Amino acid sequence: MSIKHINDKGVTMSEFVLREKRGNVGIITLNRPQVLNAWNSAMRVALVEALDAMEEDAAVRAIILTGAGERAFGAGQDLNETKTFDADRAEEWVGEWERLYDRIRSLSKPIIAAVNGVAAGSAFQVALLCDLRIGHPGVKMGQPEINSGIASTTGPWIMREIIGLAHTIDLTLTGRMMDAEECYRIGVLSRLVPQDKVMEEALALAGHLAEKPPTAMRLDRQRFREMTEAGFRDALSAGVRIQREAYASGEPARMMEQFLASRAARRG
Repeated sequence: MSIKHINDKGVTMSEFVLREKRGNVGIITLNRPQVLNAWNSAMRVALVEALDAMEEDAAVRAIILTGAGERAFGAGQDLNETKTFDADRAEEWVGEWERLYDRIRSLSKPIIAAVNGVAAGSAFQVALLCDLRIGHPGVKMGQPEINSGIASTTGPWIMREIIGLAHTIDLTLTGRMMDAEECYRIGVLSRLVPQDKVMEEALALAGHLAEKPPTAMRLDRQRFREMTEAGFRDALSAGVRIQREAYASGEPARMMEQFLASRAARRG
């Protein structure tokens, strides 16, 4: 369990995730800005806990998910964690993603991603799992796992559901990042607004959704989940098989070390 306290502004704090309420809207903020809100195990656990709390709070009727700072919604997996994985730990890792993704998919309340800056890899996937996504010129989104030696399994599933197979193959195999205009054009971003208006737009949209009949909202989200459940379970099953093979080969660890060394050299 993550350690929490409430500050003088009523924001529930944990080490890696913040949550607050504004009227009937709950706001969850990924809070590792020093590493562009990259995921680690503790952050995934804290996010599931925050989503659980929002789901259980009857006063919350819609949720916004965003990232701390102006540079990133999320940079994806923290490679300093995964570079040490073996095949067994890689299988556990898939289970951690299953718990998070299933929590998002099973919410009875709408969830909006307020995308600030970069949304890469698993953070891109989390944004796609949200019902709607608000972004700004300057946003970069994509699936660059292949560049650091990580095979993609859940990523291709969710991308295909949202943007189709052709775009999925392009983004998965090239590892390229899309700019905001492309994201908006192909439906990854639902709204495109100036950077200083992203949260304002997200709050307005969340407030609008919060006023919808709650039973109909729950049943609509339930139906979306039912329609995509077979593909989700197939992606998880494939994820265990593929990640075990990948990490047993040693290639991810080698590629991540090279990627991290190259990034450090560029910064130096």
